[in-house]
Amino acid sequence: MIVIENVAIATVDQKDTYHPSGHVVLGDDGRIDAVGAGPALDKSGERLDGSGCLVTPGLINTHHHLYQWATRGLAVDETLFGWLTTLYPIWGRLDAEIVGASAAAGLGQLALSGCTLSMDHHYVFPRDGGDVLGAEIEAARRIGLRFHPTRGSMDLSEKDGGLPPDNVVETTDEALAATERAIDRWHDPSPDAMLQIAVAPCSPFSVTTRLMAEAATLARRKGVRLHTHLAETDDEDEFCRKQFGCTPVEYAERVGWLGDDVWLAHGVHLDDSAIERLGATGTGVAHCPSSNARLGAGMARVRDLLDHAVPVGLGVDGAASQEVSHLGAELRQALYTARLRGGPKAMTAREALRLGTMGGARCLGREDHLGSIEPGKLADLVVWRLDGPAHDGIDDRLAALVFGPPAPVELSLVGGRPVVRRGELVHADVETLQRAAAAAHRRLLT
Repeated sequence: MIVIENVAIATVDQKDTYHPSGHVVLGDDGRIDAVGAGPALDKSGERLDGSGCLVTPGLINTHHHLYQWATRGLAVDETLFGWLTTLYPIWGRLDAEIVGASAAAGLGQLALSGCTLSMDHHYVFPRDGGDVLGAEIEAARRIGLRFHPTRGSMDLSEKDGGLPPDNVVETTDEALAATERAIDRWHDPSPDAMLQIAVAPCSPFSVTTRLMAEAATLARRKGVRLHTHLAETDDEDEFCRKQFGCTPVEYAERVGWLGDDVWLAHGVHLDDSAIERLGATGTGVAHCPSSNARLGAGMARVRDLLDHAVPVGLGVDGAASQEVSHLGAELRQALYTARLRGGPKAMTAREALRLGTMGGARCLGREDHLGSIEPGKLADLVVWRLDGPAHDGIDDRLAALVFGPPAPVELSLVGGRPVVRRGELVHADVETLQRAAAAAHRRLLT
């Protein structure tokens, strides 16, 4: 048993309970036994003094492309379509070694930024690249994070009117068969799963209608979730209207891609009717404010999405379109983006934290076991140190976390097991990860 005491606690429960000084008790089963104000009554177990810190649920990253760690800093002034056409030929040279090194570095950075669960959207499978999905799964085991890799796919190449070059796409049948094999091999449906698989064709402009529709059927037959990019840019909206005669959300509904087992990346360009349909169907959105800003894609209507009961989580997105990859900092970016659209009342610090925790848990279908600090839930927690000069004097610890500079992670726990301690990874060495990722970058770009 572990007892964290003398610590501010943002529980993110239904009442948004906040304890300026309280305790959290973690059981030997990797779940939360108790949480409350003041000291813990039970004096047994390992005791940790959280003075000067805030404990929150672990942050959940709902959209990412880990392989892109090897291609940061390229096409920095391009829109999404120009960025993709620049990078697709480079990504066509990916292999398992490069993806594994990139994933380990990216997941290590995420862990140090307060992330305890990350998804990944991998959709580039060069024919001679080896087991790239297996490589990133092994990287997640090495770092110690919960991991929701999605088996992505592309079957619409340049010759067929899509964006990707021919050498990075699969046939429709190949993609569907490989996706089913990935589910059978790796997906763990248990409540405390460390590894779950989802089905994730890349986007309307790189995937055929047949693949979109049959992927949805496959996912529901297997009982796993669905993920894709949607409504990210004006270019995509124009593509859908030209190719399909409808908006991206109308197309998604046409091919069976709205529902409470679906979460969509970005959702920037949504009209009122689209937001209403997402809310009515329980379809989630992975909000990626920094990536949207970096590519000039626009500002998602997060306040409107929340007001229509749409599940909204946060994502850092791929490191080639958001080089920072700091999930803790994305709390502030999400709040600022909402206020740029709607003024100072558009989002509070508590709402920003909810996006990064319970909102993400809802998108990934884990809200019954993750996303808040409540008895019986999994002990995925982050203890943030907020008594240094950068945060001292901001008496509200939650305001210090969201409005202040990125806070150091004093302790990060996944199922009660340490992943980060005093700002350092427990299971990996950052310099070693960095050297491997740098070598992968050089080999990919040479």
